[in-house]
Amino acid sequence: MFDGSDTVVLYNELAYEEVRPVKWVPLSGSVDTVLAASFSERNVRLLQALAAIEDHGVSDKPDEATPDLMRLDFKINLLLDLVGQLLVANRPQPAAVAIRFNAHGAVWHCTAPLPPAGSHGIVEIHLRDFLAEPLRLPGTLAEVTAAAEATVRFAPVGEPVADLLERLIFRHHRRHVAGIRQPRND
Repeated sequence: MFDGSDTVVLYNELAYEEVRPVKWVPLSGSVDTVLAASFSERNVRLLQALAAIEDHGVSDKPDEATPDLMRLDFKINLLLDLVGQLLVANRPQPAAVAIRFNAHGAVWHCTAPLPPAGSHGIVEIHLRDFLAEPLRLPGTLAEVTAAAEATVRFAPVGEPVADLLERLIFRHHRRHVAGIRQPRND
């Protein structure tokens, strides 16, 4: 699934890759327009909340952050971790698996029973433990390999969700590349 390069791509576009709780919810047919609009609205709110939390003001460069700001950042992160632990304890999540996704689709290692290719459903991706709801993206299962790797092509997610997903993916990619280039202090 991952080739070891700095850039993760899916459907010829930058993609988000991480180990997160993922669930495939099969449907008897494609998602109707009312349900799709509801998912889109929830996804926009979820991605906006995540962006606000992740970009709450601490600079990427430690020398630009004051000690007070760094302490506040640490406390906020600690609080978010505690809230996430409470949510996970009260709402069990699906198993965490390696997933790669963008606004066009997703690839992940699924668990049995394997859904048949061509089936419709919703991919639920729990982006962070402290977020109460998962990202819900309807799509069609394009392929399931013998190695239990599922590939889904999403229904069009709409411009607001696509833009927010693109920003999330870019922030994740930027942090990943910065972490790779950061010299280790071993």
